[in-house]
Amino acid sequence: MNDGIVGLYWEEWEVGREWKTGGRTMTEAAIELCASLSGDFNPLHTNEEYAKRSLFGSRIAHGPLVYLFAAGLLYGLHLYDDTLVALLGFDNMRFTAPVRAGDTIYVRTRVIEARPTSKPDRGLVKRELDVVNQRGEVVLRALQTLLIRRRT
Repeated sequence: MNDGIVGLYWEEWEVGREWKTGGRTMTEAAIELCASLSGDFNPLHTNEEYAKRSLFGSRIAHGPLVYLFAAGLLYGLHLYDDTLVALLGFDNMRFTAPVRAGDTIYVRTRVIEARPTSKPDRGLVKRELDVVNQRGEVVLRALQTLLIRRRT
């Protein structure tokens, strides 16, 4: 938090630095709202009787909803409120275990790369994301690339 800016400048994103968020519990309401907003009414998300007969044994949250919860939890750390220029993308996003209503998830993130760009006012940060449930199981894993403001 510098110069009235909320968030870390690129120079402060040190390789190896880690953070852990608080938790958030997945709800039936969130799953239903996600289905309504997205139009994804796959019965794995919306039909308990169908889902009981599936590999999962019960309804599960949409994968993108799990990431949205993670994004909100990460935002709550206030690491880049004023310093994020852009989310550039994801590499190797994997949903490794289901998330059900009642599961509580949190995020662990670690900087694995920080390099300048050709523009002196920004730099790239690559971080690992692990979304973890209350049993310590990783439910989502990804690499994320951010464009972050540099000190000028």
